[in-house]
Amino acid sequence: MREHLWWAEQPGKGVRFEWGLHGAVRLADPDGCLVIVDVLSFSTTVSIAAQLGTRVYPCAPGDEITAAYARRNGAKLAVARHDVTPKTPWSLSPAGLRIAPPATRLVLPCPDGSAIAAAAATTGATVVAACLRNVEAVGSWLISHGYGTSASPVTVIAAGEHWPDGSLRPAVEDLLGAGALIAELSAQGAGPLSAEAATAKAACEATADLPMAIAASATARQLAAHGFVQDVVIATAIDTSTTVPVLDHEGKFSPAP
Repeated sequence: MREHLWWAEQPGKGVRFEWGLHGAVRLADPDGCLVIVDVLSFSTTVSIAAQLGTRVYPCAPGDEITAAYARRNGAKLAVARHDVTPKTPWSLSPAGLRIAPPATRLVLPCPDGSAIAAAAATTGATVVAACLRNVEAVGSWLISHGYGTSASPVTVIAAGEHWPDGSLRPAVEDLLGAGALIAELSAQGAGPLSAEAATAKAACEATADLPMAIAASATARQLAAHGFVQDVVIATAIDTSTTVPVLDHEGKFSPAP
């Protein structure tokens, strides 16, 4: 059935945009780069980890699977934010990761950005984690490596969140984060943009105050209500990192040279 959906792949465009796991797997191009944007919080946490010297293994959640995966890779296993203890201090919280003991390797499961990254690792595309903290750095890295053309496209994936039934909930923070990266790529000469990418870019450019808009989002309000407002503050610190996390051949995010 794949041939009947070629139009959904935004062919001939240097910068493309889609949502979620299915969009990532569908649009991944072995000659291009897939950029995962999960602002609250996978991509942000990966950027913090990379700065701290921690290599992150992405995976979908599943207690037995993730525990075995961590053991096999000699890695610590991150837990849910509310399950943090002195014995297991690592979680998806970027603020928590900053104060946790150093971990050389960390398995970071979550159903959104991490699951997408793990699936994308099998597509042959280069996979990068982007957030508001490293938009300019990621854009420059992509352009310097020849991505952003119709022959070597950049596909920007907004991870989104999930409804209780498991279906995708498009999340405004990921739309705006993706739009910010697309705007950066466009400013550096990448293109042409697909209609979807141009729309995400326009949404970002029409937003007068990105940090305020994201702090008002449903995801950010949920985090704040559960005591994780600092995660939102960290995630909305635009262009404060020059680190570009790239998924390597061992399946872990490491800083690009």
